[in-house]
Amino acid sequence: MQLTFVKKKGSDKMNTITEELKQAVSEIKPAMIATADKNGQPNVSPKGSLRVLDDKHLVFADLRSPQTVKNLQENPYISLIGLDAETRKGWRVWGKADAILTSGDLFDKFSSEYISKGKVNHVVKVIVEKQVVF
Repeated sequence: MQLTFVKKKGSDKMNTITEELKQAVSEIKPAMIATADKNGQPNVSPKGSLRVLDDKHLVFADLRSPQTVKNLQENPYISLIGLDAETRKGWRVWGKADAILTSGDLFDKFSSEYISKGKVNHVVKVIVEKQVVF
């Protein structure tokens, strides 16, 4: 097994999401999202809505994850993982919540897409700081 790490190269620079990670995120669902509150209490939540937004960000919808959003409001750091249990292939991302949206074009897009699954409460944009595909 070969691991490929891409690290943040400067405090003011963001990583570019690799093509390998883009493919893995689109193919391996759901993702598991780990957050922690300001005291370090962890929370893990599955996210079937996670996708690549652009070359710097992942994005997901919050339909039933009030603790995930509360944690990100207190502590924006986040870890995400996708794993195909059968093949043992997957991906992992470390990053920071860049925006927690409750309106706007991106929010409206997710709301329309997930209307049959419930109300979208928030849309979270995540800046990718470190990534690995395995």
